Amino acid sequence: MGRWVLHVDLDQFVAAVEVLRRPELRGRPVVVGGDGDPTKRGVVSTASYEAREYGLHSGMPLRTAARRCPEAVFLPVDRAAYEAASASVMAALREFGYVVQVLGADEAFLAVDDADPEAVADRIRARVRQATGLACTVGIGGNTLQAKLATGFGKPDGVFRLTDANWYPLLGDRPTDALWGIGGKTAKRLAAHGIRTVRQLADTAPDALAAVFGPATGPWLVSLARGRGASAVTDEPYQARSASREVTYQRDLTDWSEVRRQVAELAEHLVAELDRPVGRVVVKVRYAPFTTHTHGVPLGEPTTLPEPVVAAALAALDRFTHRRPVRLLGVRAEYAGPAG
Repeated sequence: MGRWVLHVDLDQFVAAVEVLRRPELRGRPVVVGGDGDPTKRGVVSTASYEAREYGLHSGMPLRTAARRCPEAVFLPVDRAAYEAASASVMAALREFGYVVQVLGADEAFLAVDDADPEAVADRIRARVRQATGLACTVGIGGNTLQAKLATGFGKPDGVFRLTDANWYPLLGDRPTDALWGIGGKTAKRLAAHGIRTVRQLADTAPDALAAVFGPATGPWLVSLARGRGASAVTDEPYQARSASREVTYQRDLTDWSEVRRQVAELAEHLVAELDRPVGRVVVKVRYAPFTTHTHGVPLGEPTTLPEPVVAAALAALDRFTHRRPVRLLGVRAEYAGPAG
């Protein structure tokens, strides 16, 4: 009996929920985003697998998606429906009696002690489909990192095991940002030091990276490349790390006094939704036609009061030096710590 971590990841979750409600859309390219009107400004939240074949993806402007795939069906975002579907999936996972760690609306880790984790994975997939009608992929690994990446090899609607035995054959020659936890910016910094692949990163001395990325982050990056991740799975309730609000404007904002007013208003509305103290505020500005930048400001001390949050949002906005027309504004409040 060995301990395994299973990562359950729902396939094309939002699009799949919509297709369940509208079976006539099965097999057609489906795009969910904004209010469902591709003639308006907005971005793709989710594209079905059929839509992805046309190059459509999350974050793409709806108008671009409509040009690339005129036959796509565009639907509005319905968060309540997705939250309800997610709750049903997580309830089905907990029926197995394993520790379930919810990562978000469409994914979770399970700690499984079983000699045949593939058989467990198949039972999970069958139960989720029976309970909700949704398909999921299950990744199996010796830790959370391996299990998380394994689902990418098993999609869609499959099972895949990733362990130390096949880690380097599968991932060694891939770019460093193929690893869960390494984004584009970190990958570029690594590339600047001649480290472009997972194997190159794994072969790097931790002390060498500590000098570049810091004593904690440097060795951690090497550890990721070697397939090392957390083995513990906790059933503590999932807590978001931040809360955010954003608005896409159908007409560009050209007056930056209006931009400031809008940012302050977004921050005020956001404060009303906070459930614990905030330690940092980030403002996102998307200029016309479609370039996005962010700036963040830490708070002097954690708070849920509106005045310091609004002040931090405006201070972050002041860091934007360009005064070009704006098509989208967003404010994100990053929580200072877990709920008490």
